Amino acid sequence: MSIDFVSEPSFRNAPPRVRARITEFATVIPTETILQSESAILAQGLGVSKRWHRMLPALYRKSGVHRRSSVLLGPPNDDVFARQSFYGVASESEPFGPSTAERMRAYQEHAAPLLHRAGQRVIDRMEGTSDSITHLVTVSCTGFCAPGIDSQLIESLGLSHEVERTHVGFMGCHGLINGIRVARSIVESNPQARVLVGAVELCSLHQQYSEDSDQLVASALFSDGAACLLVEGDRSEESSHSQGWEIVSSLSRKLADTSDLMGWKIGNHGFQMTLSPRIPAVIEAELRRPITEWLATEQIPLSDIQGWAVHPGGPRVIDAAGHALKLADFMLQPSREILWEFGNMSSPTVLFILERLHSSIGSGDHAVMIAFGPGLQVEAILLRRV
Repeated sequence: MSIDFVSEPSFRNAPPRVRARITEFATVIPTETILQSESAILAQGLGVSKRWHRMLPALYRKSGVHRRSSVLLGPPNDDVFARQSFYGVASESEPFGPSTAERMRAYQEHAAPLLHRAGQRVIDRMEGTSDSITHLVTVSCTGFCAPGIDSQLIESLGLSHEVERTHVGFMGCHGLINGIRVARSIVESNPQARVLVGAVELCSLHQQYSEDSDQLVASALFSDGAACLLVEGDRSEESSHSQGWEIVSSLSRKLADTSDLMGWKIGNHGFQMTLSPRIPAVIEAELRRPITEWLATEQIPLSDIQGWAVHPGGPRVIDAAGHALKLADFMLQPSREILWEFGNMSSPTVLFILERLHSSIGSGDHAVMIAFGPGLQVEAILLRRV
């Protein structure tokens, strides 16, 4: 007698038990903002050489940023230097600014309250109460503390003390996409799960007293912000969630021989960013193939994507992604607008762009979130408007 074994379909190819959806989301920035021209004046005052003192205003103007926000800022003042006290002028005894310990104390003070504001907005809009949230995923790369921001949110948002926590740390600008992927996996394996995903970055804590070009470019781009979203299952066509975004698929691709192009290291005086000027050229040369191959597995041609939330790593990064994917300029306008209005807030930024796209994408249409991080790593999420 012979027995024929029928192999089970692989987990990777098996249809999900439930469709995961982003049903609510919210974005916030710190209360105080500053014009980019004023940011350049502050940077000049930290003690750069005469050469960079002359060049900084032009560098800041070319950043594509008009206004940024920071948890370190006080109210507007005729004296721009009076708006903050965290960074003092470089001196012989303190040539590199606040220590990493001082910066982490500021992170512990400000990160969770900023993320709380976004989380509270999501909870106020969602069906049910905060204790119905079963899982909490937090995302951040600009600070560390324990108990962490997740622990602080459990208390401030009134979440259940049995909520299951996951923290996505130190992954850079694509971190929120990784957090959404975690939430999707949770919901697809547990149809009753309600996953709150929050990202907060305080990039302004890492201003470097340096004339290294990578550090100067980073200081001209980065800003503070937070974003939060709710991921839950849609178990029937009669779901009460009539709006939102279905999470269809995701892509994670490390570009070969690029590990030295972007980095984020912990120094004695904050976190130090490496941003190679080669990044835009690599993105332009290497991005199209993985994106088109990935979308082909979903039987969606690139031309059918109605919205693009391209992380604005800088004007040249936006241009490079647009050239690689052959996108019309209007498709990149939301990314340019967010960079202009808020700066590069690292991981929360893609949700700011999706928020901008939300009302312009019709039911059944697709959008792609895409961001780049240390590696050089490409992370993307395919969404369908519902």
